Amino acid sequence: MAQLLRVQNFSVSRDGFGAGENQSFERPFGHADPAALVAWAGATASWPNRTDPGGSRGLDDYFTRDFSHNIGAEIMGRNKFGPHRGPWGDHQWQGWWGTEPPFHTPVFVMTHHERPSFTLGDTSFHFVNADPVTVLELAKQAADGKDVRLGGGATIIRTFLDAGLVDTLHVAVSQIDLGAGSRLWESPDELDDRFHHEVVCSASGVTHHLLWRR
Repeated sequence: MAQLLRVQNFSVSRDGFGAGENQSFERPFGHADPAALVAWAGATASWPNRTDPGGSRGLDDYFTRDFSHNIGAEIMGRNKFGPHRGPWGDHQWQGWWGTEPPFHTPVFVMTHHERPSFTLGDTSFHFVNADPVTVLELAKQAADGKDVRLGGGATIIRTFLDAGLVDTLHVAVSQIDLGAGSRLWESPDELDDRFHHEVVCSASGVTHHLLWRR
């Protein structure tokens, strides 16, 4: 079976932004409230950071539970890994996630400024200055026959979409507007010439867009 490049559980605002402006150490999503964007997943029984019993079941829970299914590697942009711009000042920063990142696979960080790879728990980070085709090939080799998740942000997803490399997308649209930031789309319908497209509304108020290559 062919390996797929999959966008999974990527949350955007109603006006198509995956993050706001002015990202910083204190605000990874810029002016956007990350809780508002991903509240649909955080409320589910399968949310991995849940510390109390309970949580919702149903459609949102299914997508949350499916996040890591058959994923062998991830690709992300540098601004998902951290807020730095330009050359690395030092190598102390190891991402937003602490000593146990949630990926549990090799992760390929696309950047113009490479740095040595490192491992935290069962997640390894590799910093690659290469074109999307090359990075995808590296990720597929590391995935050992499993699929590759394209984790974002929105700019990286658009880059791979424009290169014709994305096989499936699941995008959750939350009922907030950001007005500016890192935009995935003006409208999801702009992808309909290349993807089959189904829309499913959840009881949480989120609209799930499911797209797969024609």
